[in-house]
Amino acid sequence: MKNYQIIETNWCVITGGPSTGKTTTINMLAELGYETTIEHARHYIDTMRIKGQTVEELRSNKREFQLGVLDMQIEQEASINPKNLVFLDRAIPDALAYYRFLKLEVDEILKDAMRKVNYKMIFVLDKLPLINDYARLESENDQIQIHNLITEVYESLPFPVVHVPVLPPLERVNFILNSIKDN
Repeated sequence: MKNYQIIETNWCVITGGPSTGKTTTINMLAELGYETTIEHARHYIDTMRIKGQTVEELRSNKREFQLGVLDMQIEQEASINPKNLVFLDRAIPDALAYYRFLKLEVDEILKDAMRKVNYKMIFVLDKLPLINDYARLESENDQIQIHNLITEVYESLPFPVVHVPVLPPLERVNFILNSIKDN
């Protein structure tokens, strides 16, 4: 068995199922001057579309898609200073929820990454009405299932999980910032 070094971080994860307002929340935090990250599923889709692949082609090979997104997430988290307060638009454990949703066998790369994760706080945003676009193709049933799996995965980890209710965007941001101050 490998000996894993877990690095304590000052990172807060903003997560939830599709269409919960994660990107809106992250963008507002960035506008307030906080360090933030991007969501990698959309970035991976955009990158591969530039290379000529369609969203349907990308999503048809579920394992390859998940590994592509996971690789980007692992690389990003490895590059962030653990001492900085950073708000992550999803994090490595989201991949585990998607693997479960897609009924994929968990790859060693994900198992290894999950052994090393450490976050200051997890903010699970309550779901909003589903709005689909070129990259978000899930049904309402999928949205609920993914949201529940994400919640399950994070609640199984030893980090504080805060459920963020549906509020106007600025109130959600203030709710998150106040929760950090109280912790």
